[in-house]
Amino acid sequence: MKLLILNGPNLNLLGKREPEIYGSQTFEDYFRTLQLQYNDVELSYFQSNSEGAIIDKLHEVGFSFDGVVINAGAYTHTSVAIADAISGITTPVVEVHISNVHNRETFRHKSYLSPVCKGVILGFGLKSYELGIESFL
Repeated sequence: MKLLILNGPNLNLLGKREPEIYGSQTFEDYFRTLQLQYNDVELSYFQSNSEGAIIDKLHEVGFSFDGVVINAGAYTHTSVAIADAISGITTPVVEVHISNVHNRETFRHKSYLSPVCKGVILGFGLKSYELGIESFL
């Protein structure tokens, strides 16, 4: 099984940015833990602060991977283009968020991605990614 974890803008700052919301672990460290935990799954990781790069990565893996776990960050609430990219591929996508976006600012309550994703997981910290992976197993 081949799965991609795809992170959007500012998630490269995990471990530094707002640790009271996002925790103190870097995603790279967490990803190594995931690889050990799911050693029978071919896990790939990609992060970009650029909307176009995220779309390009979805197009690249969207017909050959078994699933994508995406945390599009703020693009979740703004990007019709990423939603269109998800709609245009055959690989199923699960939307995840570290925090419960419904307990945050009002603009974070709307997701353009949710209607085109297989499911949505939010509010479980980094464990949200594990739950996303589990949804494909």
